[in-house]
Formats: sequence, structure tokens, C-alpha cells
Amino acid sequence: MEKKKVVVIGGGTGTHTVLRGLKQYQKQIDISAVVTMADSGGSTGRLRDEFGYLPVGDVRMALAALASSVDEHDELVRQLFLYRFEKGNGLSGHNFGNLLLVALTDILGGEEAAIRVAARLLGVHGNVIPVTTTKVNLVATYDDGLELVGEHNIDEPTLDRICHRIINLSVTPQATITEAAESAILDADLIVLGPGDLYTSILANCVVEGVAEAIGNAPAPVVYIANLMTKSGQTSDLGVQEHVTEIARYTGRTPDLVLVNTAPLPVELLARYAADGEFPVVFNCESDEYRILPADLLATEIIQKSSGDVLKRSLIRHDSRKIARCLIGLLQMV
Repeated sequence: MEKKKVVVIGGGTGTHTVLRGLKQYQKQIDISAVVTMADSGGSTGRLRDEFGYLPVGDVRMALAALASSVDEHDELVRQLFLYRFEKGNGLSGHNFGNLLLVALTDILGGEEAAIRVAARLLGVHGNVIPVTTTKVNLVATYDDGLELVGEHNIDEPTLDRICHRIINLSVTPQATITEAAESAILDADLIVLGPGDLYTSILANCVVEGVAEAIGNAPAPVVYIANLMTKSGQTSDLGVQEHVTEIARYTGRTPDLVLVNTAPLPVELLARYAADGEFPVVFNCESDEYRILPADLLATEIIQKSSGDVLKRSLIRHDSRKIARCLIGLLQMV
């Protein structure tokens, strides 16, 4: 049978989680990841500022998720690609994979060529595609008229932003979808959005010119995997329904299916989130426009953060295998 094509649109940890699960079904599906090029924080932001190349962090995460893991050698190479330096003047906080991608870009003269070579080195099963090759910054406009420029500033806002809502998202300068990303979306049998930060991971792709049009014109069903927790300064007080509404507003298309976790979240970790003003996303879906698919999607392992990682990371996450099983089940019905 001909393989079905699955496209995952997003970036960061959420996309990495989905891709790792789908990789186990590589004999049944062709996987493509369309990833945001707006990242500006941490190791990626430092390298972007110093070298002027496209941000590499989301690409690195997607490549590592799809990397071959047949034997110990493969797994060691994958771990090396994800390795973050915890000390060293100038090195602390950097990912080895980020540095490798920058070096390959220097050698080969372009980011897309660097991604292709890195994919071969990692034995990647699938395609990792930048949503655009324009060097962009994310711009968020809030309900009080303030504009914040830069993904990192939006992702980890100052305290005065916590009580304000993002009313518009865009990129500067204007950017256009890559041909590879457009083709992947239009040819897909299933399009997956999320999980991940609504504005800085998912919609950061959708505000690039041509992405919303491709999603709108694609014959494949669109699946949104609902986030587990709200994001302070971005989605405070937003339930699943409000997340879906924002996706529809920026893509011009309401997702056909929404995957929602129903497993109880760990109480001890919820207290840590609450201290930062973040809470479980309320399951408040009431719509005939899309099909709601409740399921246990929760990961049970404890997340360990590297001491060299200065960015805020999620502690409660989805389980890659559970998500993949749900998506493959949906794909069999397409």
C-alpha cells in the first residue's frame, strides 16, 4: 500500500514529541515537519545574533526526533545532537546540534543544504522543512496597544504583560512560505497542529504568507492537539475552545478534529505551574464545527532540565506514543 503523508506544523518540544511517536510508524507513513523560523531565545538566539543565519533550534529538535535509533550508535549520535553544554566560557547553554547546523551552513553556504546534510548524518526518517527562508521576527500586539518584537520577548514576557491579551500576531519583515513547505501541506493526508505554545510555536508558522492559504486549500483533515497547560502572558484563561478559535482566526480554517487529554495531571507539578500563573487548559469544547477526541495523552516520566538551559521549559508533557497511536488511528479512517 502507498504510504500516507503526515505533516506536523509547529516547533519546539511539542512538535518533537509528536514526531518521535510518529517515527515508530515510518513503514506506514511519510513524515514532514514544517517548523517555525521565528525562534530568538537561548542558544538559538545567540547564534542567530552572532552569525545572522536562520534560527536552528526548532530544526534541531525536529531532526533529533526523527533521527534513526536502530542501535546504540544511532542513539549516541542523537544524544550528541541534543547535548547542551553546561560550562565553558561562551559555550555554556549552547546545544551541540545548533553549533553543528551553523557550521554546516557556513561550509555549504545555506541553511537548507545544512539541514539536508544534518538529516543524512542522523539517518533521519522524514523531512524537516523551514516554513520560510526569510529572516523574520515575531511581532505580538496586545490589547493595550503595546507591540513586542521577538519570539523570546513574547515567550517569556515581563510581568506587566501577564494581565494583557495578544490581539494580533505577525512577522517582520513580510515572509513567504517555502515551496517545500507549501507542497508538503497541500499533498498531506493528515495535517497536525500542536501541541506547543499557541502563538510562538504554532501560529508563528501560520502568520507567514501562504501558510494559511495552503492549510485552507489542503484536502487533508486538520488535527489540533490541545495543550495541557496555559501559558502565562499568552493564553491565560483560554480553554480548548478559545485555542481552536485562535487557530481558525489565523488559518481561516477550523480544525476538523481536536485531541484533548483526559488523564489527571500530577498535583505536585500543578502547584509549581500555579506559582507562575499557569493552569490546566479547561476542556470547554462545545461545537458542531469539529470532532472532539478525548483520550489519555499524558506522559508519566519526570522531565529533567539541563543546568545549562536558561529557558523556561514545560514539566507536564504529552506522551509521544499515545499521540502517535491516536493519529495513526485517524489516518486509517482517512
